[in-house]
Amino acid sequence: MSDISVHHRACHLCEAICGLTIQTEGERILSIKGDPLDSFSRGHICPKAVALQDIQNDPDRLRHPMRRCGDEWQAIGWDEAYELVAERLAEIRERHGANTVAIYQGNPSVHNYGLMTHSNYFLGLLKTRNRFSATSVDQLPHHLTSHLMYGHGLLLPVPDIDHTDFMLILGGNPLASNGSIMTVPDVEKRLKAIRARGGKLVVVDPRRSETAAIADQHLFVRPGQDAALLFGLLNTLFEEGLTRASELPLDDIEEVRTAIAAFSAEAMSARCGVPAEQIRQLARDFAAADKAVCYGRMGVSTQAFGTLCQWLVQLINLVTGNLDRVGGALCTEPAVDLVETTSGGHFAAWHSRVSQLPEYGGELPVAALAEEMLEPGEGQVRALITVAGNPVLSTPNGRKLEQALDGLEFMLSVDFYINETTRYADVILPPTAPLEHDHYDATFNLLAVRNVTRFN
Repeated sequence: MSDISVHHRACHLCEAICGLTIQTEGERILSIKGDPLDSFSRGHICPKAVALQDIQNDPDRLRHPMRRCGDEWQAIGWDEAYELVAERLAEIRERHGANTVAIYQGNPSVHNYGLMTHSNYFLGLLKTRNRFSATSVDQLPHHLTSHLMYGHGLLLPVPDIDHTDFMLILGGNPLASNGSIMTVPDVEKRLKAIRARGGKLVVVDPRRSETAAIADQHLFVRPGQDAALLFGLLNTLFEEGLTRASELPLDDIEEVRTAIAAFSAEAMSARCGVPAEQIRQLARDFAAADKAVCYGRMGVSTQAFGTLCQWLVQLINLVTGNLDRVGGALCTEPAVDLVETTSGGHFAAWHSRVSQLPEYGGELPVAALAEEMLEPGEGQVRALITVAGNPVLSTPNGRKLEQALDGLEFMLSVDFYINETTRYADVILPPTAPLEHDHYDATFNLLAVRNVTRFN
């Protein structure tokens, strides 16, 4: 008699955290579908969730610790692997110092609450300042802005997409990303619902993205010059008296007005490539909407003016009365509140050895990782631990990083694949696959457009 079961689970492969129903027969997966009873994702599913079955059954997935012997890989036992790793790391730290061991944590780390809650029991013992993660090639300007403005790097206002009348998106393509720093399953229907209720969607992007294609208006901005456009918008709001009073306690807003007085729409137009009248009209339309929200994502973060862009986004929401307001930008009230349970962060408490780049929240920009391994001298990184990451592909200057990895004394990777990065490791420790352990979205419930919670 067949043993068919149905499991309810969230997909962990992007920030949308869509609810799934997974039908199994013993250890065999029969189907993966969107859960129509999930009140948040409402049955939505994308191809990524279906691919969870491919990961589970992949014959190339590692299921035992692997040790590199020249160009060959040898399966070893867990006890032998742990002993080897501990011995090599301890020896390098004793000989060269704690900071000569570096750590890189990849994006999947924040999708795994086991890593979120327990990885530091190991990584923290290393006591190294050379910690890196995917954060600095993704959303670090969001965190730094919130740290400086609101006192905590995780106090991140997210668009109230289900109630807004006017949504302005810069450098984001939620139809492809399913939302980011905005946990929003079924985002296409939610965006179309803005227009259906008489609202407006405006996208600012150098290319005709999938989201721009469904927008009411698409403004082509010169790449890397979003800050100029945002300055023009904020200046117009001040200059034309389009601001609204806010109930939030504000400091130094007049200093902001004075500081940006020269950045008029006309002055900024030449830099950003958007006509001055279009900048001014966009500011008027945004201010005239009953409930509006400005949302800037990865395209405005990963550029020279990333933090400046995110600061301006917050100010535009703030001075139009749309911060901490229904239909504007709101902070969540999650069941597991990371704002309450973690420190607010710190900035520039120390700097990288070679380029003197500042840390944020205990992490250095990953752009400095390769040079910290390649530049000789006291404190040179001699060993590396990667956790759930492939920085050779996902971080700047992968060829230089490959050169650096090839010269390490020791490298450990926690990963279930031999990939472009882990192939340089001396030892690979494979974790369980996503469907083989329990799951809770500690991070993404913090960024959700509704207050939700779900344990699987």
